[in-house]
Amino acid sequence: MNAPMQSHTTAAYYVQAVLSFALSGTALAVGIAYLPVGAWTRAFLALGLLYTVTSSFTLAKVIRDRQESNEIVTRVDQARLEKLLSEHDPFKVEGA
Repeated sequence: MNAPMQSHTTAAYYVQAVLSFALSGTALAVGIAYLPVGAWTRAFLALGLLYTVTSSFTLAKVIRDRQESNEIVTRVDQARLEKLLSEHDPFKVEGA
């Protein structure tokens, strides 16, 4: 049977993702720092940025964990099916 496809990211893709995240977070933090508003407003926006970043990491982890869990269940089901098919003999006569 076919093994489930596994996608492996390249080092370049990983570096691009990390740099993109760092650049976007830094740009937004600098934008908040230089925003012409009071300190309380700036602190509120910074806290919102921090909450958004941590929520994004949590969501990504939950999605990854669910996909890994589904992959394990699929592998177990596939192994059970292969065992049943290997043990099944359509030409076997019962009671003989």
